[in-house]
Amino acid sequence: MAEHALLSASSAHRWLHCQPSARLEEKFENETSEAAKEGTAAHALAEYKLRDLKTKKPKSTYDSPELERITDVYTLYARELIAEAVKRTPDASVLVEQKLDYSHLAPEGFGTADLLIVSNGILDVVDAKFGRNRVFAENNPQLKLYALGALDMFGFLYDIKTVRMTICQPRLDHISSFELSVDELIDWAETELKPLAALAFKGEGEFIAGDHCKYCRARSQCRARADANLELAKLDFKKPDLLTDEEMAGVLVQVNELEAWAKDVWVYAEKAAINQSKRWPGYKLITVKGKRKYTDEAQIAERVLAAGDYKEEDIYTVDLIGITAMTHLLGQKQFTSLLSDLCVAPPSRPGLAVESDKRKEWNPIDAAKADFEDGL
Repeated sequence: MAEHALLSASSAHRWLHCQPSARLEEKFENETSEAAKEGTAAHALAEYKLRDLKTKKPKSTYDSPELERITDVYTLYARELIAEAVKRTPDASVLVEQKLDYSHLAPEGFGTADLLIVSNGILDVVDAKFGRNRVFAENNPQLKLYALGALDMFGFLYDIKTVRMTICQPRLDHISSFELSVDELIDWAETELKPLAALAFKGEGEFIAGDHCKYCRARSQCRARADANLELAKLDFKKPDLLTDEEMAGVLVQVNELEAWAKDVWVYAEKAAINQSKRWPGYKLITVKGKRKYTDEAQIAERVLAAGDYKEEDIYTVDLIGITAMTHLLGQKQFTSLLSDLCVAPPSRPGLAVESDKRKEWNPIDAAKADFEDGL
């Protein structure tokens, strides 16, 4: 079995929206970012903690107090879910970094779930994300595919009625959960997933640009994405206050994607110039000085403290963990009794967002009421 499936769960957001992208990406090298490498290290450490492994603790160049903290928060939350499931079903199954096969629905499809908790009534699918981009569980296709693979593996052993999908992002103090019935999940798989997966596997369907392009390996050179973004250039850019409301709305819809696309094109062009000696008309390579950084923070601290009148508080900064992480650490009851009088939320304010944003529309009366209640 290949290391990564063509129709992987992690890339489902792309190939479900833009089916031909799955085959198009095969033409590009799968580059790994520093953020992805740190995520891999965090997952290895979290697995070690969650399994209570007695083997040697995994080490990486990304080890830090922050990595320890966010993996601790995740494992603490995971253990709470496990305890809840065991209380409901004493012989509940707990699987960490479990490989799952959903090829009966998406050709050659498989993936690895961070945590599965299988019990009577509820199947918990938990995904730990240690990055800085907020992700939501509602109708998340990656978690749906994991759930379908888990149902195929355990559905005959447990009386599962509900699938609860959860994304835990300790670095952002963000936990998002979404529930749907097994019948709803299977209906989605049969009516939406299977036909779209069949198209994607064959490289058929229509190229469609959107926010799903963000991590596509073809994003810099994709013609469909370029065409979609260049539509913005067709506007006769007068001063913004002279654009019609419809034109202004069109700009707002595309501005974030346009910025991302322009950045992707720049990164691609720069890499081609550096690695392939590509010369772009009107551009040249220059020397960019790198920013200095410490090679060994422990030695830095030791030498500074030994050098003279310096204390640890002069060279270190310490931050409290966030409110969500603190709540999970103490438990809601203890958090409320100990710290509720020391927590305050700033007044609500309106902010512009796309209409598809999951938050409800701002209402000044509701906002004022909520602020008043928070202050009680």
